[in-house]
Amino acid sequence: MTKNILLCTLGASWAVIPEILGWLAPGVLDLYAHHPQRAALDALRAQHQLQAPDELWVCTTEGAQTQASLGYLMSWWQQLGQPLPLRIWAAAGTDQLASQAECDHIRELILRTTLLASEQVQGGQLLLSLAGGRKTMSADLQTAGAIFGAHAWLHVVSPEPAPAALFARTPEDKAAQPVLFSQPLAADLAQAITPLVAGTGKRNELLDITIDGQRVDSRGFALPLAEFGQVLSWPLLPQGDTLQRELARRQSQSSQLMGNFLAQLAQTEHHDNWRSLYRLPPEQIQALRATRVGPEHAGWLTALPKADLHRHLGGCLDLDAQREVAQAIWDSMPRADRLQRQLDVAWLMTQDDWPWDWPQRLRAQPTPPQRQADASRVRAERCAMVLLNADDETLQRQLFEVTEPRVALRQRHPHGFAAYERPGELSGSALLAHPAAIAAYARALLAQARAEGLAYLELRGSPHKYRPQDPIGFLHDLRAALQQAGVQVGAAPSPAGQDGLCIGFLWILDRRQRDTLAQVVAQATAAHAELGGFLLGLDLAGDEGTHAPETLASAFTPAFAQCLPLTIHAGEGEAASNIWQAAYHLHADRIGHGLTLAAHPQLLARFRDRGICLELCPSSNREVVGFADPAYPASHGLPRYPLRQFMQAGLPLALCTDNPAISRTTLVGEFLAAARMTEGGLSLWECLALMRQSFVHAFLPSAQRESLLKRVDGQIFTLLTTR
Repeated sequence: MTKNILLCTLGASWAVIPEILGWLAPGVLDLYAHHPQRAALDALRAQHQLQAPDELWVCTTEGAQTQASLGYLMSWWQQLGQPLPLRIWAAAGTDQLASQAECDHIRELILRTTLLASEQVQGGQLLLSLAGGRKTMSADLQTAGAIFGAHAWLHVVSPEPAPAALFARTPEDKAAQPVLFSQPLAADLAQAITPLVAGTGKRNELLDITIDGQRVDSRGFALPLAEFGQVLSWPLLPQGDTLQRELARRQSQSSQLMGNFLAQLAQTEHHDNWRSLYRLPPEQIQALRATRVGPEHAGWLTALPKADLHRHLGGCLDLDAQREVAQAIWDSMPRADRLQRQLDVAWLMTQDDWPWDWPQRLRAQPTPPQRQADASRVRAERCAMVLLNADDETLQRQLFEVTEPRVALRQRHPHGFAAYERPGELSGSALLAHPAAIAAYARALLAQARAEGLAYLELRGSPHKYRPQDPIGFLHDLRAALQQAGVQVGAAPSPAGQDGLCIGFLWILDRRQRDTLAQVVAQATAAHAELGGFLLGLDLAGDEGTHAPETLASAFTPAFAQCLPLTIHAGEGEAASNIWQAAYHLHADRIGHGLTLAAHPQLLARFRDRGICLELCPSSNREVVGFADPAYPASHGLPRYPLRQFMQAGLPLALCTDNPAISRTTLVGEFLAAARMTEGGLSLWECLALMRQSFVHAFLPSAQRESLLKRVDGQIFTLLTTR
């Protein structure tokens, strides 16, 4: 339970305790109600975000003078009605601190009390009052705060000479002081006291390094918790058991200890994390490593800059965004065309249950003779009419519900992979063939990426399907629309302003279209020469069972000659031999999915050694292939997702979305899905390492990739050290 503790040292001047408490907790004791600078005192407290203490702790010595001060303190506490718990520790056998042994004993007590308090606050505030006790005690308390951490060191100062009533000398005046300090001071007395903040303390990272199985905590350096309102006399300890000695040992070995800690950390890691994270205190590193990711971390994950390397342009936009694109198409159409397109889709709009082949029927409708040259635009207009005329309930039912449950669709659904693709029938090439769609599409892409916290995005699509007569022109238009929306495209700054997001494009080639593959590769290679900063590489997709990679290799000769990066869809439920051929015959730099690689240990090791990255998409992998996910009852009994096996093998990995609109996910959703589906879950530290992997394997020129890595590294460090 979180609480705030005010820890004080006490000597002859006991009144410094109410002087501090009366400033921190005006609701308990409004000591400065009449102070001429009351507003300034309140502002100072607010500036440092000081909270009222929940408990008051006191460290002191024994001896007649201290006993008298404790008597006045107890009387004052009772005068206030014991408003908060008061715990008191006294170092046994100490009085005037006139010997080294006495000084060492009170120092040990102060160190242990501060250590205990730093653990007891549990995220609350530890406030240290340096105003009371002998100078050595104040120095010891300040040292303890510098080691164990403190939200603030507090002090009070007074002018010379101070009003006599504040520093009573006679026994009679001293006896009256508890009453004086249990109510607001008169203005002339109040203005003689000035509380101030003397500094703060940050916990020393050496405390959290384990040496001989031991960390520095109150279990190893025990101190009994004093009972409320009673003085606990703490006995002298044997010299070898002191916290002082352990702290001195750690300080003398500081460099070696940190080096050993980081070396041990490296031995347990399969992927390097962000460089700056190794500068975090060991306690924070251990917390990141120990904390399992869950839904409660969605905001934390969203705030971190991320990269998505596998996102299909056609499967990005949800229904709301698709409707915005459809509206842009509608707005560009002549009135006559609007009326005709509405008539074209009327047959579908009047049916309660759409036939399974409605997308094929929509495409098969005849194109008017005068529009034969732009038949793909007519199709886009018809799809736009469906989006604008069908209600949400109908679209949800016809696009998603007809394929529920969306688990292992390739094996379990009668229509196989087509059932997975069904939610994307009104997006992608269905809309992007229309020129009016591109600007609206680009704006929606940017809004989506910003909402997800993306710093880098590789979109992939098939320009030769969107605009068969001019695929390179389509890429020029898409790049210009993204730039106009405010995105950095490749290495080219955006004229609309820089928002930190960089987007590149991968041209998808279809292995099913073997006869035209060489022609499309030649087009893509030419486009790379024109749009090298935007068109980053190629992707080979399509049914893995159609043509083996070895039969397609010759078509890629122009791309190989231009050294274009290549990623290949392979091993998505198919044999690992497909992955082998993709790597050896087509020289893949990355593999989309690659799930069956787990069944081929030698090839897995080869991928690790060559640094070939797998693009894993947990949600679509669950939907298409089928893996166990506790959030989906229909997945019960299916195989475990292989992410943990891949991570332990040190395989380069990137978590991606594939088709976020089809799977109704985000990149953060993919991290949460991966955590659910992976044996042992994922730690926050592992999520950060996986995020870094995506940036490391981006298809960017080396210098640009390194610059992006450094920028994001700094952003992540800032987020983790300021939140």
